[in-house]
Amino acid sequence: MKNRILIVDDSFYMRTMLKNMLTDAGYEVVGEAANGQQALEMAAATKPDLITLDVILPDNTGLDVLKGIRQEQPDVKVVMCSAVGQEIIVNEALESGATAYIVKPFSEEKVLEIVGSALQVADSGSTED
Repeated sequence: MKNRILIVDDSFYMRTMLKNMLTDAGYEVVGEAANGQQALEMAAATKPDLITLDVILPDNTGLDVLKGIRQEQPDVKVVMCSAVGQEIIVNEALESGATAYIVKPFSEEKVLEIVGSALQVADSGSTED
């Protein structure tokens, strides 16, 4: 079974880049959200295994979205995406339940490594394939 991923970023370019990387690596991208409200609705509708979540969104902060997602889906893995210099927010995100984070600009290798290890944390407890 393919791991299902929801991409949340206000930048169309970023969403497209992440989608291409993840799809090429064999993941199923179940949706793309450009803001926090869309992210919460799509997360509820698609029930992804992992969400890539931008720290800065036009209508919300990634932290608020993370907290909302955690209330609805405590088991989903969340990888925060942040620009350099947002360490305070990243640390708060990790304390709020983010699985990992990626700093922009990022390489494809780094994204796949972080997403892969975040999902392995999820898979270690299950026996289904």
